[in-house]
Amino acid sequence: MTATWGLTVDCSSPGRLAAFWAEALGYREAPPPEGFASRREWLVALEVPEEEWDDGAYLVDPEGRSPGLSFLRVPEARVDKNRLHLDLQVSGGRAVPAPTRAERIEATRARLEVAGATVLARHEQGGRLDHLVLADPEGNEFCVV
Repeated sequence: MTATWGLTVDCSSPGRLAAFWAEALGYREAPPPEGFASRREWLVALEVPEEEWDDGAYLVDPEGRSPGLSFLRVPEARVDKNRLHLDLQVSGGRAVPAPTRAERIEATRARLEVAGATVLARHEQGGRLDHLVLADPEGNEFCVV
């Protein structure tokens, strides 16, 4: 049997980080659980204390092809390098002419910087842009390839 899976990101501000990744990936807020008109209604039904309502945020791929993302509030800050990261594959791959790849990567970089990303490193191959390493608003690293 194959398991379905999603990716969970520990963070200090679930709503803010979910908004960033929704922009980065073209995802949308997950609908409320089945049988509920809203996530608030679901939280009330489960008797979750109101002070915990902002402890998580949930995103889905609107096309249903990629895994969902959960963002959960944790008390500790990120302290080390990611052991897992996302690659935003926007360039079309190495079969695409280098100037076109670079243009696509740089356009994504510019859009994500406006959303709160920071460029950490630029990697070139043969004098041409191969990929960028960025950090989301909480410092989680990812690549734009």
